[in-house]
Amino acid sequence: MNAIKERPILFAGPMVRAILDGRKTVTRRPVKTDWIQSDRAPLNTAPGLFHFWCSGERACPYGEPGQQLWVRETWYCDHDDVMRGPYLKPDDLNVSEAREDGTLVYAADGLTPYEADQPVWKPSIHMPRWACRILLEITDIRVERLQEGEGETAFESRYIAEGINRIHHGDGEYHYHAFKDEVGPGNWNDPFDAWRELWVSVNGAESWNANPWVWVVEFKQVTP
Repeated sequence: MNAIKERPILFAGPMVRAILDGRKTVTRRPVKTDWIQSDRAPLNTAPGLFHFWCSGERACPYGEPGQQLWVRETWYCDHDDVMRGPYLKPDDLNVSEAREDGTLVYAADGLTPYEADQPVWKPSIHMPRWACRILLEITDIRVERLQEGEGETAFESRYIAEGINRIHHGDGEYHYHAFKDEVGPGNWNDPFDAWRELWVSVNGAESWNANPWVWVVEFKQVTP
């Protein structure tokens, strides 16, 4: 039996929380600009394969449906052998127990002010596979323009699945925010605006204004 192919994928803390809370089931990532030589929509020719006009068939770098993504997030492990690098798992480290007793912790979980002073957080790019706690199975992949869902009603909006917070403002009204989950100034009436805020925070306003083609990777959580 062939092993399921896995690839790493980085997520910032708020999006890690959204995944753990079950709010985030899709991620959008830019398609390489040198692949795009036409405004025509790419054609899906096979699972994970797309034909880009003038530049040919390309495989989605995140995989294909049925394959898996292991999440890299900001982390810390209070074990001398781990901290010396290159972050290999020590023989005497039980990962499950390390999570329970606080030896292995994750920034996305939040810490009390006192505890927050202790870890020297390791960036997500340096997280080894053994420290991963979130495994995602790809359920669908497509290519679309970044702003393709503009104008959809809040009920229809495809961007809610990006982990956007839906915040009850009373009288049956809901507002939206990429990071906050409480009533307050700065919440958006339209989830599209919250999605824009999320994208710009990661990729910059110029990328948003360019309205690039993006990979749309849908997923579900599975047991690591």
